[in-house]
Amino acid sequence: MDNATAQAPVSTTTKHVTFRIWRQDGPDKPGHFDEFRVPYNKGANVISCLMEIQRNPVTTDGRKVSPAIYDAACLEEVCGSCAMNINGRVRMACSALIDRIIGDGEPIITLEPMKKFPVARDLAVDRSRMFEALKRVKAWINIDGTHNLGPGPRQSQADHTVMYKLSTCITCGSCLEACPQVTVDNDFMGAAAISQARLFNMNPTGKMNAEERVRGLMGPGGIQDCGKAQNCVKVCPKEIPLTTSIAAMNREVTKQVIKDIFFDLGGEKTSAGGPG
Repeated sequence: MDNATAQAPVSTTTKHVTFRIWRQDGPDKPGHFDEFRVPYNKGANVISCLMEIQRNPVTTDGRKVSPAIYDAACLEEVCGSCAMNINGRVRMACSALIDRIIGDGEPIITLEPMKKFPVARDLAVDRSRMFEALKRVKAWINIDGTHNLGPGPRQSQADHTVMYKLSTCITCGSCLEACPQVTVDNDFMGAAAISQARLFNMNPTGKMNAEERVRGLMGPGGIQDCGKAQNCVKVCPKEIPLTTSIAAMNREVTKQVIKDIFFDLGGEKTSAGGPG
């Protein structure tokens, strides 16, 4: 956790924490902030405070409002659903401890939805963009039935170590949120899909469809749109080496382009040298 995030613990004299929560009924609806005050509890995280607000959704000015909508499931940084902007930084709400993100006095924590995805409502967003990118690179292993295929090919320990780390992606969308190349009006697939393409191309069975995944990285919105800002690797909650994956798949795309060039040249020569 960086120094900017790991601020001084809250004073023991602080009795409440104030939350400024973004409220919005849909992607095309106007939005506004509502403020709520919840009792301070040592060791509480953002999700537990949202649950408290859900039980008693009364703003600081005394208005009874609808509970704030947000996504959450596992509460242990596994499902990836609770990613949101907390005090201007994208992170997982379930692992964002109140003590670490507030200072002394009457603290205020601002919660906003991720801005690179359409708002479903309040803090919940539609991550379809990311899942469509995973489809584009065929981020899965094809099987031809449910019968026993027997033991798979052996993997080197080095490959296994890399693949395990890549497999910890929780599709939270933090890398897309932090990426300056990802905007609401472009199609850049982002680091998550690129890294998953690398994962499945390293799989002994997945290698059979490696070229399809590489081609999925080519074209508009593909890997060439990466600006090398490296924000993705800084915010990834699982510390996945995303920039290493981008570099690795960039090499594979370059190799595929060169193959295509020589294949086309070879085809032209064969055609030119054939019977007239």
